[in-house]
Amino acid sequence: MITETTTVVIAAGPILGSVGMSGLTFTTGLAMLAGLRGSDRISLDRDKAAGLGIALGTFAGAAGDLWASVTTGVAAVPTSLIQGTAGGNIGLGGVALGVTAWAFIFKWKRMVWPSLLGISAGVIYGQAGGLWAIGHNLVIRLASAVGSM
Repeated sequence: MITETTTVVIAAGPILGSVGMSGLTFTTGLAMLAGLRGSDRISLDRDKAAGLGIALGTFAGAAGDLWASVTTGVAAVPTSLIQGTAGGNIGLGGVALGVTAWAFIFKWKRMVWPSLLGISAGVIYGQAGGLWAIGHNLVIRLASAVGSM
């Protein structure tokens, strides 16, 4: 007697298909650039600009390659400004806190500054550890559910 086994497989893949982390990084950067340039669809205030920057920095770090190199270079500037002062040993957690405060507390006339500080914060969160890294890793997990890595 021959038995035939039939298996039903339900594909539980990503929502947007094979977008990948580079695709999410590109799209987030494109949305931020459109908002900075004055799109009629995307208008940026301080909080949106910094939030898109954080998302871009986080996605770019996970995407690797050129994306990570560029955003790590952007993050090096405020990191060296904060750590390189006479404030003592601040640590990356303190830098993450400082860059986040710098982006969200001040009133900015040009939204490019909170965007760049947000990019820096997104990169630094992954490096700082602690609660910063928990949030960073959660965003990466959620993003990978949207588009496969």
